Amino acid sequence: MTRPDVTVVDYGVGNLGSLRNALAKVGHTAEITGDPEIVAAADRVILPGVGAFDRAVERLSESGLGDAVRTAAGRGIPVAGVCLGMQLLMDGSEEGERPGLGLIGGRAHRFPSSIDGARLLVPHMGWSAAVAAKPSRIAPALSSGGRYYFVHSYAVDVDDPADVLTWTDYGRRYASSVERDNVLGIQFHPEKSHRFGLAILRDFAGASL
Repeated sequence: MTRPDVTVVDYGVGNLGSLRNALAKVGHTAEITGDPEIVAAADRVILPGVGAFDRAVERLSESGLGDAVRTAAGRGIPVAGVCLGMQLLMDGSEEGERPGLGLIGGRAHRFPSSIDGARLLVPHMGWSAAVAAKPSRIAPALSSGGRYYFVHSYAVDVDDPADVLTWTDYGRRYASSVERDNVLGIQFHPEKSHRFGLAILRDFAGASL
């Protein structure tokens, strides 16, 4: 049986079907699975996510999928976290108390409700620009920046600025994508970001490190 290009982690949260359909649009196969053994042995892994940080960590821990993602990352294969999935790659989040996967140093912090007295709508929802900070090994399309679709109330601050792929401004500047070695974090939704997002998924599904 032919192995899929990408394995999408199913731990009960995330827009799984949309990711699989978007990957199919760019000519790549994807499987959705909640089996830790399959995730640990995959060729490329996407960790999606929506909702609350602590609940997501609980589900990853209870299912064994958190350890499976760490194992996959430790093998050196491309691993990507999308939206909440990006925040789960970090050490933790202001939203909760549980530790993240710790694959990239940093934490997620909630957007302030106002900036210099002006109200800031939270969550950040809609299209925003991502400005490239460095080239990406895993998804070279990110090196050109672009406009992407965001829905999030928390934004990642990394410990090492060298991990930042793109910056985005919403009330303040934050890391909208990050990369360390074979691990990629994407705060926006590539599956909802039309040609810009599809280019990233095409790159990731074809990446060989």
